[in-house]
Amino acid sequence: MAAIDELRNLLGLDIQQLEVLADVLQKEKDCLTDPDSRVLESLTQEKNELLGGIRERAKQKIHALVAMGYQQNSGDPSRFIRSAGLDDLYALWQEADTKLRECHALNENNGRIISHLQKRLTRLADIFRGASGQQKLYGASGQQTTVSSRTVLASA
Repeated sequence: MAAIDELRNLLGLDIQQLEVLADVLQKEKDCLTDPDSRVLESLTQEKNELLGGIRERAKQKIHALVAMGYQQNSGDPSRFIRSAGLDDLYALWQEADTKLRECHALNENNGRIISHLQKRLTRLADIFRGASGQQKLYGASGQQTTVSSRTVLASA
């Protein structure tokens, strides 16, 4: 039963840190429009520390599950926990999973904002270089590339 208690404690810590991570991601989103990058740097460092702890606990959770009799070929760990009749542990697992998905969605949204800001910065740089009047094409990676009048697209 020590493995069950360990898993319960690990899931509780995950839930707490995922709530903190969600707050950090929200603050990160708010800082993306702020020109002061020092705050963003500190948030990024805090986010990385939280993610490191979550990753480390993920390894510990696997060890605890294996100690409880879980085998990797038996499918999703939540299914194992539920089939073992550990309803309180299953509820914690589900709560941690929900919070993890929320953090993932927040992080993806921040990534889209950063991508948009990078595109905006590229457009501004093109204007400063005097390349804004040139046509743009999308490359294989989905990024815009400028086509100058000297670029040969095809020849007959």
